[in-house]
Formats: sequence, structure tokens, C-alpha cells
Amino acid sequence: MSGEAELLLELKHRVGSCIDEAESKLHSLSQDIWSCPELAYEERKAHDKLVKFFSQEDGWRVDSHFKLETAFRASWVVGGREQEDVVNVGFLCEYDALPTIGHACGHNLIAEVGAAAALGLKAALETTKGLPVRVQVTVLGTPAEEHGGGKIDMLREGAFEGLDVVFMAHPSKEDAVYLPCVAEHDVTIKYQGKASHAASYPWEGINALDAAVLCYNNMSVLRQQMKPDWRVHGIIKHGGVKPNIIPAYTELEYYLRTLSCKDLPVLKAKAERCFRSAAMATGCEVEVEFARNTFDNILRNTTLEELYQRNGKALGMDFTIDEDVLKNESGSTDFGNVTFVIPGIHPYFYIGSKALNHTEEYTVAAGDARAQFFTLRSAKALAMTALDLLLCPELLQRVKQEFTEAKRKENRI
Repeated sequence: MSGEAELLLELKHRVGSCIDEAESKLHSLSQDIWSCPELAYEERKAHDKLVKFFSQEDGWRVDSHFKLETAFRASWVVGGREQEDVVNVGFLCEYDALPTIGHACGHNLIAEVGAAAALGLKAALETTKGLPVRVQVTVLGTPAEEHGGGKIDMLREGAFEGLDVVFMAHPSKEDAVYLPCVAEHDVTIKYQGKASHAASYPWEGINALDAAVLCYNNMSVLRQQMKPDWRVHGIIKHGGVKPNIIPAYTELEYYLRTLSCKDLPVLKAKAERCFRSAAMATGCEVEVEFARNTFDNILRNTTLEELYQRNGKALGMDFTIDEDVLKNESGSTDFGNVTFVIPGIHPYFYIGSKALNHTEEYTVAAGDARAQFFTLRSAKALAMTALDLLLCPELLQRVKQEFTEAKRKENRI
């Protein structure tokens, strides 16, 4: 074994040891977030817990309320001279919850993974002499993944500037280096009609509920002309007040998803025709309000995936080979937008339960102590993958080259 390989192996061992030593405080951090679920853009207690966590660790510079009210940044630099270029490695923490069912997506564990991986990488690097590059380790707290797209807001505000590669890991019911996260855009449709007594003089009214029903049916009929990997799902949020009053106002909300962000404008145009034609047929006024942020699909980086899988297997991960799982479209995430700006990876990790995400059963699993072993194992694999890039600059160049080529294929260059 060469000297470089021996050093890399030693540093990876140091990553694991550091994370194991910090297990108690990492578990406490996760439990604090899990036990007080907060919705998008309102994660004040989680923000404060994470800011306090890094502020109490040696060497970290911590910026609270970074770009967004409930976002933060923690950073640490090592090696080389100040005037030298820095390789900036980022780890992301999520910590928003879902309405009524709390941390049913396990974002408390995502926060823990990001914190643990950063601590592990710092521990491995801070006593290492002769690093080939000057390194910055950055942790970004990214709110509002479940609703709104906090990472997209932070991209717009320049929070990711200077990062060379970015890592996070998401809890699931299996280990997987990649699951298809699709492009998505939310839209709200509001119909304004005219109220009238439904029995005495219905002809004086303009029925906004009829418009909502036609809209829903239009979208259902559209499915025949949709590509197999497109997804459309919606609800009627407001359908009227009383049966004997012609509804003057109705409101629907839809999520529109495509496998690639290249197809999303096509689906949106088709859907908007469905929305507006329902207003025309009923005589209603209509407002079509697309959400501020569009979620991109994840831009894959197979170099990062292969490195993570190799490190994960060395730690005992059993990555799924089930094609039904690997090819089935997952949800959407604002991390996709990040991967069109910076090379990144978003693997999934088993947490000791076969419960499905976004269920009450998964909320329980995300707070169970049995999830800790798997959560910290994923953090170790992320930090070890970062070490691979830092000690072998050729690998980092390969990651960046693949990133550029992938963007070109998506017509984003």
C-alpha cells in the first residue's frame, strides 16, 4: 500500500472515531429537533439549536440567520497559506417538519448527518500535515425544503457561492446512492364566480365550484396525453360555503412533476390551458398562481455516487438493487436546484425501519434510538467521500468535468 493510500485509510478511520465519540451530543441534537417540529421558514428553535451546537465546537465560525431568518452557516479552514485557493466542501442540514405529523421525512436526521459529517471531516483534517490543498468545511442550514424551497432562496441570495462540492443524505427505508427526484412546480388556481340562492334564483349565480370540478376533470382527461413519467396531483382546497349558496369562490392546488426540468414547461402549458378553459366554460374569473420557486430534478454525478457507495459498503451498507425501487420516481427536493450550480450528491440511507416516508410510522422511526447507528454510518460515508476528493485532486476534477457535461445534456450551459 502506498503512503497516500495509508494516509487516506488512517484519516477515514479518524472520521469514524470522531463521529462515534460525538454520538451522544449528535443524538441529543437530533432529538431536540425531532421533539419540537417546526414548519417551513418557522424553524427558529431548530436554527438556534444548530447554531449553539457549532458555536460550542472549537474552531467554527458561525453565522446565524444567514441569508434567511432560519438559515445558518458554520465554516472552518485548514492548510496552506491564506492567499492560496481553497477547496470548499459543503454539508447541508435540513430541519423543517410536515404539518400535523411532524418529522415524518426525518429531517432531524438530515440535520444530524450534516453536523456529524462536518465534525468527522474536520477531525480528520485538523492534525494532517502536508494537505495538497487548502480546505474549507462549510455547513449550511437550509430551511423550508418541504414547502417553498429554502435552498432555492439561498441560491438566489448567493449562500452557495464558493462551494466546490456539496453533500447531504436523506433517510429512507433502504440504502441507495440515488433515487429519481423529479422536477416540480406548485400551482394554485382560484376561481371567482357570483353567489346566489341555489334554489330560488340559481340563474343569477356564476358557479365557481363548477369551474373547480371542470378543472379537476380537465386535468384527469389530460393524463392520456401525458408522458409515462409525468406526475400530476391536486386537491380542491375550498369548494364553497353552503349547499344552498351558489359558490362564489373556489381554490385548487396542484403539483406538476416531470423527470427532467426540460419537460416541466411543456406540462405547465398543458395544465394552464385546462385551468383557464374551465373558467371560460363557466363564466368565472380565474387566477393561476405558480409558486415562486420551481424545483429542479437532481443532476446526477456518478463519480460521487461510486465513491460514496464504495465507502458505504466498507462500513457495511447494503445498497438496494431492486429495480422497482431504483427506477421509481421519488418526490422532489430543492437540492436538485443546487446540483445545477454545484456538483453534489443526495444518497438515501436505511434507518432501521421499513415504514414509508411522510407517514406517522416514519415520524416514530425518525425519533427512535435505533436510527442512530444508520444515521451516523451515512455521515461517515459522506465525510470519507469528501476525503477521497481532497486527497486526490484528480477525482475532484473528474467530478467537476462530469458536472459540466451533465449540465450540457440538460441544456443548462
